[in-house]
Amino acid sequence: MSVAGTIAAARPRLSQTERRMIRRGLIFAAPASLLLLAIYIVPMIVLAGFSVTDYQLGALSTRFIGLENFTNAFHDAVFLRALRNTVIYALIVIPFGVFLGLGIALLVHGRKRSRAFWEAAYFLPVTATLVAMATVWQFLLHPSLGPVNAAIKWLGFEPVAFLSTPELLIPTMAMMGIWQILGFNMVLFLAGLTAIPQDLHEAARLDGAKNPIDRFLTVTWPMLGPTTLFVVVTTSISAFKVFETVAVLTKGRFGSETLLFDLYLEGFEYSNTGYAAALTLIFLVIVLILSIGQTLHMDRKVHY
Repeated sequence: MSVAGTIAAARPRLSQTERRMIRRGLIFAAPASLLLLAIYIVPMIVLAGFSVTDYQLGALSTRFIGLENFTNAFHDAVFLRALRNTVIYALIVIPFGVFLGLGIALLVHGRKRSRAFWEAAYFLPVTATLVAMATVWQFLLHPSLGPVNAAIKWLGFEPVAFLSTPELLIPTMAMMGIWQILGFNMVLFLAGLTAIPQDLHEAARLDGAKNPIDRFLTVTWPMLGPTTLFVVVTTSISAFKVFETVAVLTKGRFGSETLLFDLYLEGFEYSNTGYAAALTLIFLVIVLILSIGQTLHMDRKVHY
C-alpha cells in the first residue's frame, strides 16, 4: 500500500451527523466570510493595485510605476511634516489619555452617591461628534471672543493665538484629543477596577500595605494589566487617526497637516489616487507595527 493510501486508511471517517454539522457550520460562516471579503480583503487588494500605478481619479488610462509612489512619499516635505506632526500628537495624547483616564477612574470608582453623575459628565465628550467638538473649541480658543483668552487677559497676560501659532497648533489639538478620549478610557478602567476582587485589597492590607498607594502598586495596577494593554492600543490607534480637528480648525494651514489629512488632500482634493493609495498603505503599516509592537511588549508584563 502506498503512503497516501496508508494515511487515507488511518484517517478517521466522519459520520453522517458530523458531515451535516460541518456543512451547517460552513453555511453559517459564509455570510460573515463574504462580508469580510467584500469590506476588507478586496478593498486592500484594490488599494495595493492602485499604489503601484500613477492613476488619477477620472483618468481613462494608467501606467504601472512600481514603488515610485512610496519613494516619492519619503521625499515629500508635506508627507514628512504630516508624519512628524502625527507622531508628536500621538506622543502627547497616548500617555496623558491613558494615565489621566486611569486617575479619573480611580477617583470616580471611590464615589458612592455621585458616581453616576461623574461617569456621565466625563463620558459626554465621547458621545459628541468630533466636528461639533472642534467647532466648540474653535470658539473657546478664539483670540478675541473666546472665554479662554478672556481669562488669560483677566490674569494680565497677552491673548494667545492657539489656532494660528505653528508651535501651539499640534499641542492644542492634542489637548482636544485628550479631552475627547478621556471618558472612553475612564469607562474601560472603571470596568477593570470593578472586576478586581475586594479580597485582594483586604489581603494586601493585612500583609502590611496600609497606604492606598502601596495597595495600588501591589494589587490594583498589576490586576489592571489587560485593561491597560487594551487602552494603550486603542488610544494609539485613535491618536494616529486624527483628522476631524485638523479639517475643521486649520484645514492644514500653518504646517498643521496630519497623516490622514494629507491622505485626504492627495486623494480627494488633488485626485492623485495612486499616490494616496501608497500613503494609505504606509499609514496602515505604521499603525499595524505600532499595535503589534505594543501588544508584544506589554503582553509579557500583563497578569491575566
